[in-house]
Amino acid sequence: MVKNNIGSFLSHWMDGLGPYPEVVISSRIRLARNIKGLPFPYFASDSQKQKVQQSISEVLENCGESNGLSLIKMEDLDPLVKEVMMEKHLISPLLTQDDHKCAVCLSKEEETSIMINEEDHLRIQSFLPGLQLEKAWEEADYYDNIVERNLEYSFHERYGYLTSCPTNVGTGLRASIMLHLPGLIITKQLNQVLSALSQIGLAVRGLYGEGAEVVGNLVQISNQITLGQSEEEIIQNLYNVTKQVIEQENTARQFLLNKNREKIEDRSRRALGVLKYAYLISWQEAMQLISDVRMGFEMGFISGIDRRMLNELLIIIRPACLQMVAGQELEVNERDLERAKQVRKKLKNVSM
Repeated sequence: MVKNNIGSFLSHWMDGLGPYPEVVISSRIRLARNIKGLPFPYFASDSQKQKVQQSISEVLENCGESNGLSLIKMEDLDPLVKEVMMEKHLISPLLTQDDHKCAVCLSKEEETSIMINEEDHLRIQSFLPGLQLEKAWEEADYYDNIVERNLEYSFHERYGYLTSCPTNVGTGLRASIMLHLPGLIITKQLNQVLSALSQIGLAVRGLYGEGAEVVGNLVQISNQITLGQSEEEIIQNLYNVTKQVIEQENTARQFLLNKNREKIEDRSRRALGVLKYAYLISWQEAMQLISDVRMGFEMGFISGIDRRMLNELLIIIRPACLQMVAGQELEVNERDLERAKQVRKKLKNVSM
C-alpha cells in the first residue's frame, strides 16, 4: 500500500466557501435514473449490468461536454480506496460492498460523482460548499441531459422516472443540505425543529445519511417527496426551509453569546487544547471537539484557523483515510493514535 498525501483527500465541497458557510457545510443534488428495457441492478444479470456500464461510460467519455470525467471501475480498486471514497461522500456504502460491474465517474475536483449500477443504473451527484442548491441542480442536470440525449430512460407519463426504490419515483431527485447546528443542540431546541421538518415532508439524518447518528452537531436535511412536485419546487422548498433553520441557529448562537459567553468561549478553547495535545482520540470525541472549535471560530473566539481546515479534519479523522495516510492497516487503538497525530499536525500553528 502506497502512503498518500493528505492533500489528496480534499474535494471541492470542503472549500468552506459559498453562501452561509457559518452554518451550511455543503449542498448536494442526486438524481436517480435507469435505462429503458434493462432490469434494475438488483435483478440484472452480469451481462446486462456490463451493458449498462459500457453504454453510460461511452456516452460520458465520447461527449466533449463531459468536462474530463474519469471512469473508475469499482472492481479495480483496493477496498481501502473505496472506503476513502465513501468517507468523502463520493460513493455510497453499497458500492464498497458490491462492486461487481459497478463504476463511478468523477470530475476533476470531485464536485460531480456519477455512480453506475448502484441501486439504480445511474445516480448523478453534485456537491458544492455552502447553500448552493440551485447551482448543484444545474450541475447534475447538465450531466443528466448529456446521458438522456444518447440513452432512453425508464419513464412513465404519469409517474415520471422509474427507480428501484419507490420513494425515488417521480423526479428521482434527492436534494440535501449538511448543517452545523451547535446552537440549536446546546439550547435544546433541535428536537422541536426536527419535528417541524418531518411534518413538512423533510427527512433528517446524520453525517453519513440514512441510519447514521447525529455526531459533531452535523445534521443533513433532505426532501422525502419526489412524486407530485417538480424539481424546482423541491429545491425551492428545501432552500426556504434551510434559510429558516439558519436563522434559528444564528439566533440560538446569539443567545449563547449574550447569556453564556464565558462558558462557550471556555468550551471552544478547551476543545482546541485537547485536539492540539491529545495522544489518543476516538472518532466520536474528535467530531464533537471539532464542532466546538468550529463554533468558537464562528463566534470569534479562535483565530488562525479556517473553515477549509475544519472540513478537512472531518474527513482526515475517518478510519480509512487514517489508514491511507499511515500506509498500513490499523487496529482501533492504533487509529486513535494516528487520528490524534494527524489532528495535532493539522492544528500545530493554530494559537490558543
